[in-house]
Amino acid sequence: MEKECCCHKTKERDAKEYKDLCNRLSRIEGQIRGIKGMVEKDAYCIDILNQVSAAQSALNSFTKVLLDNHIKSCVVQDIKEGKDDTVEELVKTIGKFIR
Repeated sequence: MEKECCCHKTKERDAKEYKDLCNRLSRIEGQIRGIKGMVEKDAYCIDILNQVSAAQSALNSFTKVLLDNHIKSCVVQDIKEGKDDTVEELVKTIGKFIR
């Protein structure tokens, strides 16, 4: 059985999920640009580190929302269709986050 490369898989998201994820990413992008600006302006290290912490928290929140959506849609659907390799894919992915 040939495994499908993850780069060929897609996920149709409803408008609400799409908008939520994009809004979260836009905020994170803004935070990262702000951190870069702080470095460029020679801001105090602790101030920069506080902003990095906020950006990491926002990225973690994004990850939790995306993972929750993935489990409730893609994983459930694949299990119903007998695609048990999806569980192994999920386990490996979660492992990357808890190293």
